[in-house]
Amino acid sequence: MKILLLGEYSNVHNTLAQGLRALGEQVCLASDGDGWKNYPRDIDLSRQGKGRTAFMFNLLKALPYMKGYDVVQLINPMFLELKAEHIKPVYRYLRRHNGKIILGAFGMDHYWVSVNSDIRPLRYSDFNFGDNPRTDTEAEIYRKEWTGTNKELLNKMIAADCDGIVAGLYEYWATYREVATSGSDGRPVRDKMTFIPFPIVMPDNPDTTMSGDRFRLFAGISRGRSAYKGTDIMLEAAREVQEAYPDKMELRIAEGVPFNEYTRMMEGSDAILDQLYSYTPSMNSLLAMSKGIIDIGGGEPENYRILDEEELRPIVNVQPCKESVYSEIERLVLNPDIIPELKRQSVEYVRRHHDYMKVARQYLDFYRSL
Repeated sequence: MKILLLGEYSNVHNTLAQGLRALGEQVCLASDGDGWKNYPRDIDLSRQGKGRTAFMFNLLKALPYMKGYDVVQLINPMFLELKAEHIKPVYRYLRRHNGKIILGAFGMDHYWVSVNSDIRPLRYSDFNFGDNPRTDTEAEIYRKEWTGTNKELLNKMIAADCDGIVAGLYEYWATYREVATSGSDGRPVRDKMTFIPFPIVMPDNPDTTMSGDRFRLFAGISRGRSAYKGTDIMLEAAREVQEAYPDKMELRIAEGVPFNEYTRMMEGSDAILDQLYSYTPSMNSLLAMSKGIIDIGGGEPENYRILDEEELRPIVNVQPCKESVYSEIERLVLNPDIIPELKRQSVEYVRRHHDYMKVARQYLDFYRSL
């Protein structure tokens, strides 16, 4: 099978490409490397340092290499660093010259914004706390970007026209399941949806022992998204715990660094702080868990249910407030005897549900079912 993976978020497509290739499939990955994270790709679609004319010239040169595929999977409706109205003709080109088109529900898009702002199927998210919408600056910016705009129109057009939609986290699956509008083939958009976990390459010898005499906590900060993802609140709680127990805890922070440096800085940690408003671990947290690093973040019951996981509970689940984060970090600091078991379960959890070869097979099954 010839497969084109177009766009990148947090190494999802690059890791999936490795699994698909190991299974004997022919895969091309075209992306911008997810900006400053600079993940590997076969066709470079980055716009850094390029004006619109230079970028369009490079894109036009690349388009002939993006046809003749059995499957094209888009990371997001905004799969290129272009305005939505300029992406639409590129999508039409891909539609004419390839087989099945898959839309990824992996992050920010119109339905993620609108459903969680209006219908609110989740108890909390990037856009709501219970029945109350979030009103902080970044949430409002995303609402303006994705509602009543060309981005909304593009998202709706692709969701209606594509052959399938894949969600990588429970939250995105639950959001798209609320979309009842019909697509161009008459099927409701939500009926095109499937859930497939994010892929992770398992390390050879993950360490599940305590790192040393002090509890080592790691936090990775995305540029410009600290408040939106709740990292600011989590860091505030972590610093307060560190001040209360300076001899028992060490805090390390990585901000806006390339992927290779990020993973290097993560090594040797006991736990990682993840997104505060998530039900589930993100790609970065799953990578950490595969190395035997405990995830402090999203581990709600729905996350385990969608995976049919009834035994393991490795994630230190926190509610979206500083007090909850402080309490859970303090619990780990004061009870180091529970850390090795949580680390062991973290590794097993990723091995069971996120191993890149298992995930690649799930993708192939979905592609073949269309």
